[in-house]
Amino acid sequence: MTQVPEKPVRIVVAGCGNMAHAWIRHAQERADCRLVGFVDLNPLAARAMAEKYQVPDAVVGNDLAGILNQTRASLVFNLAIPEAHRPIALTAFAAGCAVMSEKPLAANLAEADEMIGAAREQNLFFGVMQNRRFLKQIRSFRRIVDDGIIGKPGTINADFYLGPRFGGFRDLMDDPLLLDMAIHTFDQARFILRADARQVYCHAFNPPGSWYRGNASAIAIFTMSDSSVFCYRGSWCSIGYPTSWEADWRVSGSQGTAVWDGKSMPWAEVLKPETPNAQAAFMPEVIRVDARDDGSGREGHDGCLDELFDALLSGRPAETDAADNRNSLAMVMAAIESARTGTRVTID
Repeated sequence: MTQVPEKPVRIVVAGCGNMAHAWIRHAQERADCRLVGFVDLNPLAARAMAEKYQVPDAVVGNDLAGILNQTRASLVFNLAIPEAHRPIALTAFAAGCAVMSEKPLAANLAEADEMIGAAREQNLFFGVMQNRRFLKQIRSFRRIVDDGIIGKPGTINADFYLGPRFGGFRDLMDDPLLLDMAIHTFDQARFILRADARQVYCHAFNPPGSWYRGNASAIAIFTMSDSSVFCYRGSWCSIGYPTSWEADWRVSGSQGTAVWDGKSMPWAEVLKPETPNAQAAFMPEVIRVDARDDGSGREGHDGCLDELFDALLSGRPAETDAADNRNSLAMVMAAIESARTGTRVTID
């Protein structure tokens, strides 16, 4: 059990960029929460956010420790750029505040471990936003695997091809695809299989026409803890014929294959029951099995925040608890290391 804050939960928003909007709107919908502070390196950005969401009594500025003390906050939304996640989280934990953080958890594993250790030392809640777990389609997709409909998974493939032009810090990152976006897909693979990665070989590159400074494309092959192999192919500067933001998925098992295009409900093709000598047939007969709707509650950011707040107020770890999310970050860091060294990397 972690510390359970008193209601209303007093929230300070740290980082007032575009990512903050969904978090703030969610907090304002909740009767058990109150926004009490806005912090940003640019105090004008903090003031603008407080004014936009009509929180005139909120304390604003660029001194997180001072504002936490002044507001008696119990929760920090850690929404700054990845390099700032560590100092914000450590400042919050030192002040006795729980933390809900945007992904990625940290800029590297050492920082992640330091943050997780600080939260545990203070017995404080520490959860991470992984909104793409909270879609009814992916939860239905996992149900197909869980129910054994396709048998034992052997291969899981995900293709991610989009070309968004964000501008800003992403354009200047060394590994914008792997560090800022691929963690969603890597986390989804762990979620679908209920397995962690053990090894990876990755080739990252920046293709012609890319507007990113760093590597905007990658191909990674992971060996998972359930002995399956996860193959990721991705690009963040792909023009034309885009996949969905959820990627295009295929899981092949011993009895069939499940697919999900990231947009519609998933389905599977499996060996037709009671077919004599099905395994010996040149092309065995299969039947289609549609996924049943396994969605419950809200989706996306709101679904993840519902889970984070329910866990916080229950004193339990969230589904996207930071200690668990570290395993997704470890996949990212190992893939980056593999790409830089040209070697297969064992994942801690």
